[in-house]
Amino acid sequence: MRVRTTERESEVILEPASGAADAAVIWMHGLGADGYDFVPLVPELQLPADARVRFIFPHAEVRPVTINGGYAMRAWYDIRELSPAGRDDEEGFAEARVRIESLIARESQDGIPGGRIILAGFSQGGAVALHVGLRHAHTLAGILALSCYLPMHARLATEMTQAARVTPILMCHGTEDPVVAQQFGAQSRDVMRNAGLPVDWREYRMGHTLCMEEIADLSAWLRERLQLQ
Repeated sequence: MRVRTTERESEVILEPASGAADAAVIWMHGLGADGYDFVPLVPELQLPADARVRFIFPHAEVRPVTINGGYAMRAWYDIRELSPAGRDDEEGFAEARVRIESLIARESQDGIPGGRIILAGFSQGGAVALHVGLRHAHTLAGILALSCYLPMHARLATEMTQAARVTPILMCHGTEDPVVAQQFGAQSRDVMRNAGLPVDWREYRMGHTLCMEEIADLSAWLRERLQLQ
């Protein structure tokens, strides 16, 4: 897949090199990174040369993060401590939801239906993808949640939409992750499965990162979800 890059103050966009985009992937970065973090991954996915997928990598706002001594960095939400409850910043998630929903709406206005839009994210970004995707009013092509967990899981039953029940979810996690422990990801998987959500879970022998086996699986999943030949 050949792309052309558009840089904006709030995001980085990779457009198809030719032809109008007919699908979109909105990909959120992790704590302290920015939208450029996963731009190099796109060619590694080795999607078909004629794929017309727009990749949108938004930058999170700069905010103080409690766990890092209040140091200001790009973050989708605050983290008070490294526990599930310590990561549940309701105000931060509400702000992130407004931001990502606006990107979904923009893609829809550009002619890309929800069934051709994927929400993706790594670590904090993966938590945001789950939070927004499970509350979105319409069925998406899928939710890709990497090395992350489900935030505010106690509210899932009352806040998830009917559309979320049929939105495919792929969760990938490292068995040796020292940042977001594998058990947190597995617990999130179980909560969602118990709620009737279609969660595909993959484990890899790695830390808080990506590996080549995982990238190959992501490529295959994206091809399937977006019907790329």
